[in-house]
Amino acid sequence: MTTEEFITKLVEIMDTDAELALSTKLADVEDWDSLSMVSFYSFCNTTRKRHVLPEEIKSAKTVEDLFNLANS
Repeated sequence: MTTEEFITKLVEIMDTDAELALSTKLADVEDWDSLSMVSFYSFCNTTRKRHVLPEEIKSAKTVEDLFNLANS
């Protein structure tokens, strides 16, 4: 998955109008909330077939951290 594809998917997961880049801090995105975290968890575990732990998602600080989780 390319970074562009990932960011498009993350915008969909968050249901946000915010402009995201790999360097975007998640704390600065109003729509990064518990529902977005659960949706991202589901995305990784089903679509990406990558088992991530909730703690890994909670510890992510940037969009790039999430990208690395989804693609590792």
